[in-house]
Formats: sequence, C-alpha cells, structure tokens
Amino acid sequence: METFYLSRGEGRYQPTEHTAGPWTPDAQHFGPPSALLVRELESLPCDGERGLARVTVEILGPAPLTELTVAAEVIRPGRSVELLSATLSAGDRVVARAAAWRLAVTDTAEVATVPGEETTALPSVADCPVAEWPEGWHGGYLDAVEWRAARGAVLTAGPAAVWARQRVTLVDDEKPSPLQRVFTVADSGSGVSNVLDPRRWLFINTELTVHVHREPVGEWICLDAATTVGPRGHATARSTLHDLEGPVAAGTQALLVRHR
Repeated sequence: METFYLSRGEGRYQPTEHTAGPWTPDAQHFGPPSALLVRELESLPCDGERGLARVTVEILGPAPLTELTVAAEVIRPGRSVELLSATLSAGDRVVARAAAWRLAVTDTAEVATVPGEETTALPSVADCPVAEWPEGWHGGYLDAVEWRAARGAVLTAGPAAVWARQRVTLVDDEKPSPLQRVFTVADSGSGVSNVLDPRRWLFINTELTVHVHREPVGEWICLDAATTVGPRGHATARSTLHDLEGPVAAGTQALLVRHR
C-alpha cells in the first residue's frame, strides 16, 4: 500500500519503506513521525471547536523502521486553552515526545493579516522545476513526496524554498488532515536550506517547533527556509510554510553541527 504507516490497531503502526530518511535506510526521516504525533493529538476529544496553535516535537533518538506505538493525552484541560502531550515509542524506548497548545476557535476574519510580498513572490507550482537532492542521499521519504524548487536550490548552499506534495497517505488509505500535511514536510527545513557540504558535515535537528496561524488549503505546501550556523556547533533552521493562498505556519529547528 502507498502509505507511510500501516495501522496495527491499539495505537500501533508499522512504518513502510517510504518513511526511510536520506542519511540511512535504517532510520525514518522525522517528517512522517511528526505527522503521526499530530494525528494522535488531533484525535483527542474536545468540547467545542479548537485547533492546534503550536506543536513542539522533541526528538529523543532515531525512529527505526519497526513497529511504533503512539499515545496522547490532555495534560492541562481548559475552556479556551489546553496543553496536550503525545509520545512515540519503539518497543520500550521513547523516540519522540510532542507538546501542543490547543486553543478555542473564534472568528477573527475581519482583522486577519494579509500575506505580504514574500508570499506573492513565490512562483506557482506549475512554473517550478523538479527539485534535486545531494548525491548519496537515500530515497524513501524523499521519493514519497513530490518536490518542486521554488527559489534557490537544494544543491546550492543557502536559503531555498520548495513546494511539496505527499505522493502517499500517512496511515493506510486515510486522507491526511491539513496539519498532517504541514508536519510531513516541516522537518525538511534544515535539509532544504543547508549551508554545509553534507559529505563533510552532519547537521542533526534535535527538535521541531511549528506555530500555526491557520490550516492550509489543498495538497501543496511550500517550505521557505534559511539556516544560520553559529561558531560553537549549534545552528537554527527557520521556515515559513505556505499553501497556494499564503503563509500558514512558522517552523524552527535546533541543529547539532559537527564534522563527519
């Protein structure tokens, strides 16, 4: 089946080869696991209409291509603001934790911010060539997403923007939610905007934080990213995520940088 995960029931999921990351085929790219955590957070019952406004995924270790267990709970209930938590485990090892703020939905359409010039400057998907990835990076996840280069180039160091669309579902034949689509690609900001030669350097993200101001519309998500490297082995990748109508979220990743 063309999916990232096969459901085994009771919160258990079997990863497929489509989740394999670019560094090694034995560990998952953390886009699909992040989306799986968001799916579990979205499944938590609530009173009234609410939405996830911020999600932080703490990466505690590699996610293997073996059966995973996902669980979520409400940590701090409230009438307007709630704190949620989710865990992703491989056997008895927790590989990731997620914390999320879920907020009440109200009508603020009359004061909503209009997208700026940086949004209108993005070329349409139809005008963008297929994005290329560095030599030696594995397929798996990269092949399970359709990538179009919107600005800059992944093969060239520096900021870049790519349009992305899932070729496969997240779980079984279930249609991904709008936020699941965002998190499937949000963890790719550091790869899209890498400023270091991946043959000489490792840049490993330890977390992913996404602030959401609206859910995206449609299948295409644009990841407009830039990475800043500090002098002591730390770096930050910052991303603006768009749909075809404009910005939908902002993402950041804390990176460990070291020589291979």
